[in-house]
Amino acid sequence: MRKLIVSSLVSLDGIHGDPQSWIGDYFDEQAAEESLAVLLDSDAMLMGRNTYDYFAPAWSSPSGPYLGRIYEMRKYVFSSTMMAADWNNTTIIPGDPVAAVAELKEQGDGHLVIYGYGQLAQTLLEHGLVDQLSFVIIPVMAGDGTTLFRPGQRTNLRLVSVTERRNGAVTLSYATA
Repeated sequence: MRKLIVSSLVSLDGIHGDPQSWIGDYFDEQAAEESLAVLLDSDAMLMGRNTYDYFAPAWSSPSGPYLGRIYEMRKYVFSSTMMAADWNNTTIIPGDPVAAVAELKEQGDGHLVIYGYGQLAQTLLEHGLVDQLSFVIIPVMAGDGTTLFRPGQRTNLRLVSVTERRNGAVTLSYATA
């Protein structure tokens, strides 16, 4: 069975929304290499409508191996209101994301990946479908934005790895207990 990996950029003050407004130079060559390695082990991305609306315009014209991989890989968008998707290799799933992801985990060889810890990721975690959470802590105080920390069900996690980047960012990877 394939793993579902959730990866989220987070500022020191707990902001994860709209990372392009605060990440600056922290998404450097090392970050792109590490992210590409995860994408090469994955064969599909999962996202909600808001993430699709955020990513598709910015990443629809691939330049380089990282964006090229995202462009080519299968993308599943969970939305009950979206009727069409123009981004390459995108499928809209209008039904229950929990049932659909449970089925997707039984198919294919590569991992499934979610960028960001939004409503979809939180729902899948609460239903026991997330296998790994990776938080890339960026050493910046964003000051304002969507916080990572919000009400939800308690989930125990087990630390798998800690990786420090040359630029001071730290990746904390956890497995669900």
